Amino acid sequence: MARRLVVTLLAAIAALGVTTAPAQAAVDFAGTVALSNCSGSLVRLPSSAPADKALMLTNGHCYQLMKANLAVVDRPERRSVKLLNSAGSGTVATLTTAKLLYATMTGTDAAFYQLDQTYEQIQQQYGIRALELSASHPVAKTDIRVVSGYWKRIYSCQVDGFVYQLKEADWTWRDSIRYTPSCNTIGGTSGSPIIDNVSGKVVGINNTGNESGGRCTMNNPCEVDAAGKVTVRKGINYGQQTFDFVSCFGPGTKLNLALPGCKVTKP
Repeated sequence: MARRLVVTLLAAIAALGVTTAPAQAAVDFAGTVALSNCSGSLVRLPSSAPADKALMLTNGHCYQLMKANLAVVDRPERRSVKLLNSAGSGTVATLTTAKLLYATMTGTDAAFYQLDQTYEQIQQQYGIRALELSASHPVAKTDIRVVSGYWKRIYSCQVDGFVYQLKEADWTWRDSIRYTPSCNTIGGTSGSPIIDNVSGKVVGINNTGNESGGRCTMNNPCEVDAAGKVTVRKGINYGQQTFDFVSCFGPGTKLNLALPGCKVTKP
């Protein structure tokens, strides 16, 4: 997980022009963003209205490495967000967040920021429509794309399965998405949206991978099943589902953790 934060070595690799093969379907960089240390995406709920303030989604650890069992809500936070064009070849706008609506690294690894501008303003000014959050649990063997705005790279693979508990250092995440090996994500891809290649909807966010075969340690998450059996998969990468958050927002994209069905970690 911490390896997802950008390091100087990776910046040097990027400068050499190393890239991955482009996605084979319609998924592109429209709606993705680059942060100073991570990737992210401009997202909307199924019920979002054009006049609602836009939301940006990334990992909780892209906000900061948070203590276990902690969640923060409704905190003023000014942060620059580089909105990419569909080809990933340039920045169409640098937006600014107004507040951190929610962040946690417990149960999931997610952060939602509210931007200064509305969905309508962004679409009219820059021609970019926010990606929609899926309200449904993803399905194994689904074709997915992990789209990194930071590195301007698209990874293509499938949902290999789901992990009852994914443990890394002090953190535990539930029902995590495990990728097939071709999504060999690297540092800086943290917060990248996981996009269903058929629907084009966001089903999760990329957040970690087992680098060296370690067991439940930093940068080496392990899988724990319902019976407590631990499995280590060296070189395999993971993301966190996002459908749970759809039940946590009311009209006007207002976060309300007391809503029925909202099961994310509370402050």
